[in-house]
Amino acid sequence: MDASHDKSFLKLTSNLDELTKNYRLLLDLLRREKELLIGADIEKLNQCNHEKENLLYKIRTLDSARERYAKELAQLIGADVANPRLLELSKKVSSKEGDRLRTIHATLEILIKRVTELNKENEQYASSALSVLNGAMD
Repeated sequence: MDASHDKSFLKLTSNLDELTKNYRLLLDLLRREKELLIGADIEKLNQCNHEKENLLYKIRTLDSARERYAKELAQLIGADVANPRLLELSKKVSSKEGDRLRTIHATLEILIKRVTELNKENEQYASSALSVLNGAMD
């Protein structure tokens, strides 16, 4: 890789590392949210929701940057610029860099799957709590 490839790859991997860190934080926050939903601690639940909103905003911002960096690298290495995929990029760079991208991709895939599952569970707890509350009010 030449200097522009190195710089582009470094920007992308740094961004992906930051994205991974924030998804881990989101996963921890969702676990805490689940405990708060079960414990019906409304005040702490509101605080947790505020933290979650801020974290999701940060993740969206990082994801936008990831898209730009991936397109930049895709253009430099001759990959699909319109829709760059980490696994495709990993095939077009050196084996060491490719391994790094595949590892990050696998980590993010697991984290996102777990975040989605936990968020669905929390939604069910919230719906159940609302049903109980509505029943008590009737």
